[in-house]
Amino acid sequence: MSSTWDAWTYRTSAARTPQSADIVGYEVHATDGHIGKVDRASYDVGASRIVVDTGPWIFGRKVLLPAGTIDRVDDSDGKVYVDLTKDQIKDSPELDETTGWDDRDYQDRVGSYYGGFYR
Repeated sequence: MSSTWDAWTYRTSAARTPQSADIVGYEVHATDGHIGKVDRASYDVGASRIVVDTGPWIFGRKVLLPAGTIDRVDDSDGKVYVDLTKDQIKDSPELDETTGWDDRDYQDRVGSYYGGFYR
């Protein structure tokens, strides 16, 4: 990938704007299979992200994915596709639901973690 990857901005291929259909409830697919459903989504400029409820896949854990990890969204099928593997997502920094969504330090850790796959 290019060094111009922006963790917190939806890619052009994802076709997301604040006016787009809400993706909460959409299935999320990694390159090697289904990982869960979108529990929460943000279109904040420079801080867009989703929270994925992985259900039993990784013991009910929720993970934060920066918008830049989303390759495309299929609104007709209700699916979000990320270009990461299940293991890459599973090994991401743990989401503390009480502070993680808005915590800048946590977002910096997440951005650095995923950024390693796009440089």
